[in-house]
Amino acid sequence: MIYRVGIENNNEGYRTIAWAVEHPGCYAYGRDADSALLALAETIPDYSAWINAHEPSWLPEDKIELSIEDTWNDYGIDESFERVEKDGYAVEPFFLYDWRPLTAIDIERGMKLLSWTRADLLAIVAGLTNEQRDEQRPNERWSINGILGHVGGAEWWYLDRLGLAFPRENVPRDPMERLVKVRMHLTRILPTLEGSKQVLGVDGEFWSPRKLLRRAAWHEHDHMIHIRKLL
Repeated sequence: MIYRVGIENNNEGYRTIAWAVEHPGCYAYGRDADSALLALAETIPDYSAWINAHEPSWLPEDKIELSIEDTWNDYGIDESFERVEKDGYAVEPFFLYDWRPLTAIDIERGMKLLSWTRADLLAIVAGLTNEQRDEQRPNERWSINGILGHVGGAEWWYLDRLGLAFPRENVPRDPMERLVKVRMHLTRILPTLEGSKQVLGVDGEFWSPRKLLRRAAWHEHDHMIHIRKLL
């Protein structure tokens, strides 16, 4: 099977992400494009097995071929939308594939992927007290509660890029409540985006329903791995 790949260079200034753009939550990191592609080829069977743990995987068990369809180099901009080397807003990729409207199948599968990732995330933190989740570990920006709040806040922000979020002042401060409320809103919104050709430019960056789904699936999975490492 041929997997379409978007290459994102200079992510956070030091790494490359290889995105399987047709499959939300399927991605891999590397120090450069070549190493990210190698990692993605190794990740795809694990991704398929994860789906298969919930229902028969929709990915065929055959030879994996990767086809680079788009390459993006992350950059920063300042308040005047001028490129800057550091301390600017990081403009992250909008691949050609992100222009494609979401289909009913895309949304159905995306909702399943998000629900499975959320279940995995909650299972990791289920046995922790609030004090344990609040513990600040050395050399870490956030506690586990901070990470959970960040995940919920990021999903709200992705929705906001498309003008689909509820008011910011209604975002709960409690990280667990935030996760629940924002995800409930996201799952109400996603089915309404079938066939939408909406693409918005916000703060120097393009957003679409497909990019929203791609980023949401990646972000929660990425921080789930982060929390596992902390524990």
